[in-house]
Amino acid sequence: MGANSSSISELPDNEYLKKLAGAEPISENDPFWNQLLSFSFTTPTNSADLKLLEEATISVCKSLVEKNPRTGNLGSLIKVFLSRTKELKISAECQNHLFIWQAHNALFIICCLLKVFISRMSEEELQLHFTYEEKAPGSYGTECEDLIEELLCCLIQLIVEIPLLDITYSISLEAVTTLIVFLSCQLFHKEILRESIIHKYLMHGRCVPYTSRLVKTLLYNFIRQERSPPPGTHVFQQQTDGGGLLYGIASGVATGLWTVFTLGGVGSKASPQLERCSPLANQSLLLLLVLANLTDAPDTPNPYRQAIMSFKNTQDSTAFSSSNPHAFQINFNSLYTALCEQQKSDQVTLLLYTLLHQNSNVRTYVLARTDIENLVLPILEILYHVEERNSHHVYMALIILLILTEDDGFNRSIHEVILKNITWYAERVLTEISLGSLLILVVIRTIQYNMTRTRDKYLHTNCLAALANMSAQFRSLHQYAAQRIISLFSLLSKKHNKVLEQATQSLRGSIGSTDSPLPDYAQDLNVIEEVIRMMLEIINSCLTNSLHHNPNLVYALLYKRDLFEQFRTHPSFQDIMQNIDLVISFFSSRLEQAGAELSVERVLEIIKQGAVALPKDRLRKFPELKFKYVEEEQPEEFFIPYVWSLVYNSAVALYWNPHEIQLFTMDSG
Repeated sequence: MGANSSSISELPDNEYLKKLAGAEPISENDPFWNQLLSFSFTTPTNSADLKLLEEATISVCKSLVEKNPRTGNLGSLIKVFLSRTKELKISAECQNHLFIWQAHNALFIICCLLKVFISRMSEEELQLHFTYEEKAPGSYGTECEDLIEELLCCLIQLIVEIPLLDITYSISLEAVTTLIVFLSCQLFHKEILRESIIHKYLMHGRCVPYTSRLVKTLLYNFIRQERSPPPGTHVFQQQTDGGGLLYGIASGVATGLWTVFTLGGVGSKASPQLERCSPLANQSLLLLLVLANLTDAPDTPNPYRQAIMSFKNTQDSTAFSSSNPHAFQINFNSLYTALCEQQKSDQVTLLLYTLLHQNSNVRTYVLARTDIENLVLPILEILYHVEERNSHHVYMALIILLILTEDDGFNRSIHEVILKNITWYAERVLTEISLGSLLILVVIRTIQYNMTRTRDKYLHTNCLAALANMSAQFRSLHQYAAQRIISLFSLLSKKHNKVLEQATQSLRGSIGSTDSPLPDYAQDLNVIEEVIRMMLEIINSCLTNSLHHNPNLVYALLYKRDLFEQFRTHPSFQDIMQNIDLVISFFSSRLEQAGAELSVERVLEIIKQGAVALPKDRLRKFPELKFKYVEEEQPEEFFIPYVWSLVYNSAVALYWNPHEIQLFTMDSG
């Protein structure tokens, strides 16, 4: 390897790599491994650097693919790595840089090779590359299984047992990345993998006892957001007591054919974004999401999902259920803070969704927080910038709001939180507004965006469901939020009239014809009437349950009272219009009695007085609006491609050839 990008091109001719991929078997005790593993480089931090590396070494990898079934050199390399990891914990405690350095290098090579192997062959073919045994060429099967399982188990042990220090950061990151690579066979299948050799090892046997510790460690890696140490601090540093294998990073001294290797070329600098982020936190979160979304085995539920569903707060002293052996405790305050601070990325939003939906302990804790705005505001900002986000991210953010609005306490508390100067909301200056009113504004804006752009019924339904859940608890709505509720109804009314006219003309034209399908705009009319009905129910729910708390909504209703005329006698809306019509008539009468040319302040005063005077028994009671999020059947058909698209699009530490991916198309993320 070389000191700049030009030397990367020399890798195919490197003697050590050629020997590894050659026709001669190399014993795991051969001094060759010390030579191969004695190189120093800055660990790649982005997929562009790894693309350069993969392109330079692809010929070596192809040669190894061809010759390894006879030489078993990949298996020997793995055994060398396994032997060196046995002392890693002691090496970390003793600051043994050399030992950790060479173990890291072995794992880095394994990971690079494994990624190429998995992208080019089935799991069954991959097994054959672990089966070479010089003394018994025909003894395939158990040795292979043991070696794969031993490597997987070793990687998990490394992640959960090795303390995270500057000198161990890179090998911890490499272990997480290698586990992701092991599971990446899903990328090369169009169908969801329901039976996988790697899945079997992770869900049965020696790996299973580490389930809760692995999930806990990955969560803490995400929570802590430890930054990558400066280059050179995590690999071997110059010592005075060594021989030819010892490298001085600072001086760039190298022995034999290896030189100090830095990916990215001379003058290449990490972007500020990469400098701020934690590669280990990013990769740990991606691995956690991949594990959580593995399909259940025929006889065993996914233990990693079980662990995610059942972990508790460190402050919770209640006993664990004996039915779940994978439960553990974690600091919920630290987790909550990390979820709030890191909420801009798809994967963090997906983690929050997963925890709120599947872990009742987390959901209860979140809903009890008195600073809920720290979590909700980033979600609202995601929805506000809907045109910049992919549809999956928007769905996750919206479903999080729907889950939160299932709780009446949440719906009450958000109107008590007063926010100042929401700078990212550009349509209007909001110097002071409640969190509840802001939530209404953003959801309505999302509906309007969807009406004019994507026209997705699923998105409409979830937006309206969240508003409906909140409607009975609307309190002191901001005048702009009240206006936008009525403006949305106005927009729907105009759309209804337009579609109705088109449908009427079409039906006139189709009289006399038989067996003609219902025109699309007639179906559109059914959809828009469902949405209008929902909006009327939301307005009615607020008027019925909290009229006296919302003078601004009554004001907006009176100001646009003509909008509702056409729906008074409509058979689909007659029942729900009774209360709205009553409120409009009651307050219109009081305003007429007060005289003409009333100021806004005077109108609001009359509305507040009238709200107290209006007999509540005159308003017809309707069933409470309550919508609960229910995950669709076979959710893995959505979530597994989504998670792997996040892994694929992550800028940190992995690269796959887009032409080889089969699970999703390149624009699906």
